[in-house]
Amino acid sequence: VQLQASGGGLVQAGGSLRLFCAASGIIFSRYSMGWYRQALGNQREVVAFISSGDNTWYADPVKGRFTISRDNAKNTVALQMNSLKPEDTAVYYCNRFPARFAAGYWGQGTQVTVSS
Repeated sequence: VQLQASGGGLVQAGGSLRLFCAASGIIFSRYSMGWYRQALGNQREVVAFISSGDNTWYADPVKGRFTISRDNAKNTVALQMNSLKPEDTAVYYCNRFPARFAAGYWGQGTQVTVSS
């Protein structure tokens, strides 16, 4: 299994970023997929997830600003992040939802930094 997140960067508050996660080694279309984040000194938290049937859920802090989507043909899941705030600064990861902890599921993550 390999899940690789990309697309992070430095952006000013109010800006946008689009994160991508490429999955391999799993039958992607069968599973709910989630985006998670971990800010410095904080626990990792779920930001959003999308079911195999395209139902979505968002954590309250990002509701209305973030959009999760998936492309089963490409084995990818994306996170469109708009109206970014400094408190969105974190390393973002993708994983199945609920998360799996076997080798390869967390990957390296991608750093998102939002400046005020």
